[in-house]
This record gives sequence, C-alpha cells and structure tokens, in this order.
Amino acid sequence: MTNTQPTRLQPTVRSCPFDPPEEYRTLREQDPITQVTLPDGATGWLVSRYEDVRTVLADPRFSSKYSLLRSGGPERDGAPVPPPPGMLLMMDAPEHTRLRRLLTGQFTVRRMRKLTPAVEKIVAEQLDAMAAAKGPVDLVQAFALPVPSLVICELLGVPYADREEFQQTSATIVGLDAGPEEFQQAQMAMHGFMHQLVLAKREKPTDDILSELVHSGELTDEELAGVGVLLLIAGHETTANMIALSTMCLLQNPEQLAALRADPALMDSAVEELLRYLTIVHFGVRRTALEDLELNGQQIKEGSHVMLSLASGNRDAAHFADNPERLDVGRPHSVHLAFGHGIHQCLGQQLARVEMKAALSALLDRFPTLRLAVPVEQVPMRDNMLAYGVHELPVTW
Repeated sequence: MTNTQPTRLQPTVRSCPFDPPEEYRTLREQDPITQVTLPDGATGWLVSRYEDVRTVLADPRFSSKYSLLRSGGPERDGAPVPPPPGMLLMMDAPEHTRLRRLLTGQFTVRRMRKLTPAVEKIVAEQLDAMAAAKGPVDLVQAFALPVPSLVICELLGVPYADREEFQQTSATIVGLDAGPEEFQQAQMAMHGFMHQLVLAKREKPTDDILSELVHSGELTDEELAGVGVLLLIAGHETTANMIALSTMCLLQNPEQLAALRADPALMDSAVEELLRYLTIVHFGVRRTALEDLELNGQQIKEGSHVMLSLASGNRDAAHFADNPERLDVGRPHSVHLAFGHGIHQCLGQQLARVEMKAALSALLDRFPTLRLAVPVEQVPMRDNMLAYGVHELPVTW
C-alpha cells in the first residue's frame, strides 16, 4: 500500500438514523472502490456496491486473519498477533473450517424453528413485565435486550443471573470509546468468565450447546472459551439492536406499520426488509488482500485492507429494484447482505429471524398504541459502537 494517506475519510456520519451516510449513494454511482482513511486511522479500500461486496466475501484471496487485520498486511515485519483461540470470525481455512463444521450443526434451520415456542414464551413474559411497569419505559432494557439475552443464555447454558456482568463487558468490547487497556481488560474478563463456565460444563454437563461442544472432545478449553464468548456476544448484542431499532423505524414509518398490523402474514418479509434496510454492522466488514489482485477493474495490492460496506450494498439499486432507499415491508425477497456472505456468513441468522419475528409480532399485537415517549431526535443512537442501534428507546402506549 502507498504511504500517502488518502484525503477522503470513510463516511460515518448519518443524517437519518435509519440510513447509511448519504455519501455512499454517490460512491456507488461514481467511485465504488475507493481509497479512504478508515475509522481507526488505517488506509484501505472502501467497497460500496452489492456485487463487489459479495465478490470479496466469497473470495479466499481476501483474508479474515486477525494478525493481518491488526498488522496491516503480510509484508510488515515483526511477529504476527495471534488470533484469540476459538474466534472463527478472525480465521481463514483450514482453522476456520474445523470450527465452523462443529458449530453449523448447532444452528440448523430446523433446530432454530423448534425453539420458536420457547422464544415466544420468553417474549410473552417480558411483555407482561413491561405492561405491569406501565409506560413510559426504555424498550431496550425492558424488552429488546432481555429477550435475546435469555435465549442465548438458555442455548449456551450461561446462568442468566450473570447477564449484567457479561452485558457490560461485551458493551466495552463492541464499543469504540474504550482505550487499549480497558479493551484488553474486558476481553480478559469475558474469556475468564467463559473459561470458568467451560470447566463447570466439563465437570457437570447440562442440556445446552456449550456442554455438547465441551464433550465432543474436539476443542481445547481455550478454543471453547473463545467460541463461547463469540456466540454470547453475537447472540444478544446484534439481535437486541435489531429489535429496538426495528421498532423505532416502524414507529417512524406509520404507513408501513399500518400495513403490517393489517396483514400479520407480512411479518416474514418485514423482518427481511428491516434487516436489509437497517443493516446494523456500522462500518462494515474488513478483509486483507493476500496477493496482488484486481477487483472490478481496480488493482488491489497484497496487504491492502478492504472495508466492505454491507449497509451501502443493501441500498444498491442495481440489485434491489423499486427504490431500495425506501422501507417496504411487503418487498419481494431478494438476498441481502445483513448477515454477510460466504464462509463467514452469520451462524445465528436463523435464530435472529425467529427472535425478531416473535418479538415484533407480539410487541405490536400487545401494544397497539405503542409510540415514542420522546421526540425522535432525542433518542440516543449507537454511533460509537460496532453494532449500530439505540442506547435507549423510551416508549409509551
């Protein structure tokens, strides 16, 4: 890569809480693969079109390796930074393949759909508590966060009584404000918490995913702890933000909310549309080129960082017909990028769909007069987090 720092910064400032930065529309049309300074100060290529994003995610010449993403490229001197054990999001084949194979069977469509009654029961209990509290309430703390937290705790065998500890620690890990020391301490605390749980499952297994993985005999304790941390953080952070942000978005789009209330059968398509339209991966997904290559006419040098804007790709009119900038809960299904693509596509996507459908269906049915309790501009957005959403969502009914 060149040592010259690009003058263009990756767009990060939103003018609307539900849209990616406006500059992406121009980039898709005029400069879809452009050199930028990334939010952490590194230089990289920003990819904004759907097909280009999808191409990179499926191309093994672009690496997810932790050491490359941290060091800037294979050409740099010095010892590479080892990936956290079990963190398959930061691995390439064959290490990634081994871990992915073990986990795929735990998150099948059939198994996740069988969870629907249990998820619906959790949703109903949280709505009962929310109704008893009366409005206004913070929907994040009262509903959006507890539902996926309870579900992932049940699946992994994590004591829900420990939720405050792991929620606070995971918020530090996925935030952008923590310094290096605070971030490292949070990582160590989360891995320590999970490592103790792994030891407990080895001594006394229960009916959960972590116990099954422990007693498969194919993973070390360090790998098990890493996998557990990944599943725990991803299992509640992302879905909680999607539930809260989706609710806010529907309340701000009353004609779409009315259409959904009038025809609850639209909920499946509404969930897919909200996933596409909101795409909460805030900055994008990062890869490193393993060799000199060409991407849609642009020469990419070995060691170059590439940032893939999933949010921009999901607004690409070349792939999504009929004005992708508009929310349409009845939009015909077209494959979106909210869960990524390729070998790193989100393992828990079916679980997220089950949770979103159960949560939004019951919430809208239980509270037909649900509305924001503050002006929309007063809702604090998660601009400082890797997973976009709202910090709080005051609602009443």
